[in-house]
Amino acid sequence: MKQIEISPVTRIEGHAKITVQLDDSGNVSDAHFHVMEIRGFEKFLEGAAVEEAPRITPRICGICQTAHHLSSAKATDAVFGLKPPETAEKLRELMLMGQYIHSHSLHFYFLGAPDLIMGPDADPAERNVVGIIKKDPELAKMAIKTRAIGQRITTAVGGKPIHPVTAIPGGQSKALTTEEREKILLDAKEAIGLIENGIGVAKPLFEQYSEAIETLGPVETYFGSLTDNGNLSLYDGPMKVIDKDGSTVHEFEPADYLDYIEEKVQPWSYLKFPYLKQIGFPEGNYRVGPLARLNVVDAVPTEKASALYGEFKDTYGIAQNTLLYHYARLIELMYAAERAVELLEDDAITGTDIRNHLNEPLMSRKDAEESDAKMRGVGIIEAPRGPLIHDYETDGAGIIQRANLIVATGQNNLSMDIGVRETAKALIHGDEISEGLKNRLEMVIRAYDPCLSCATHMLNGESPLVVDIHDSEGDLVKRRII
Repeated sequence: MKQIEISPVTRIEGHAKITVQLDDSGNVSDAHFHVMEIRGFEKFLEGAAVEEAPRITPRICGICQTAHHLSSAKATDAVFGLKPPETAEKLRELMLMGQYIHSHSLHFYFLGAPDLIMGPDADPAERNVVGIIKKDPELAKMAIKTRAIGQRITTAVGGKPIHPVTAIPGGQSKALTTEEREKILLDAKEAIGLIENGIGVAKPLFEQYSEAIETLGPVETYFGSLTDNGNLSLYDGPMKVIDKDGSTVHEFEPADYLDYIEEKVQPWSYLKFPYLKQIGFPEGNYRVGPLARLNVVDAVPTEKASALYGEFKDTYGIAQNTLLYHYARLIELMYAAERAVELLEDDAITGTDIRNHLNEPLMSRKDAEESDAKMRGVGIIEAPRGPLIHDYETDGAGIIQRANLIVATGQNNLSMDIGVRETAKALIHGDEISEGLKNRLEMVIRAYDPCLSCATHMLNGESPLVVDIHDSEGDLVKRRII
């Protein structure tokens, strides 16, 4: 028995590896996607005031920070029973559009596109963002401009480009000024043109690599996403799950997610494996994110993105091909820019009624300790990688007693694992595998744009993290299991 290891998987957010086991004939007997890092934010939240959660959770990740901020804010709204005013909801959605423009452009141009522009077999020294800059400097500049526009939108609405702070219980802490609105409206309109040019470069690549689209990461799954009466909806709405034929299997409100989603632990990864509870594991495997959203919805309600969506559906129907995540991501990138323009052209976006307050004070800490009173709130938004669930339970004083976070990357975990295994079985025959073949296994993972810092929490409730403290002589003086 021989093992091939690809470590680390490159051009993703976080740390992971792929292992492939070969039998004595050189054929693949098994393969897995391993996530080795772990973060304890569910535990970090315990004992914190729930209103602090929207400021704590963005620190989970420097890429998905806005998504965590907003999902956390929605969960906190639900804990207190507060519905934000119209302007606050629009500001939050606009902040999320900034996140999409930033995140989708970053992933496609800098992480995913090198495989398509440079080619899967290109020298790894060139198959990266530096290679993109050398080969097509204008495309690289366009990508940088697009990403920067997303960051400027987030800054104007969220107060900071990274780890925004303005979403608070019951609404927003900061209104959008007329001057800010005018500036970022021009930015959003410019983004539409930049994205249109980028899609013009990208679309021929999907034809060029049609064989790779057919063969890499084969898996057939259910799909889940939020939707608004069939329309693409990224900030709000019930979650809908469809089967491979597009038929609805489930549709449920965020607070009811535990009736439909369950998580399983496997020994080769710190990342859990969510599945559809009523169908079972592994048959209840479902995928989320850009491809899932375009499969679930019936329409994309902005002009240019709608036209792109129509072409996509005419060509692929209910698409199972993993590499089409890249194509779907570009369609959503266009939608995010167009939706940002719509929001900014709405006069309500500069309104000053941006927060609703609690009518009655919470219990004191002392009274809460003597009471069985509990409050619970669940928030779900569509983060760029898929539905992001924040679920908090507090005592009567609003102190978090339990937190559960289920992120999109976890929901795609089983599909990534299956995709790697099936791709390896199809392509590897013999002990020697080329750099390009190894990269094709990485391409399966890369297509999902996994965010592993967000995705890993605690394993079976017990942390595998051990801190050893040694003295100056190197002798162990203390060991602590965190």
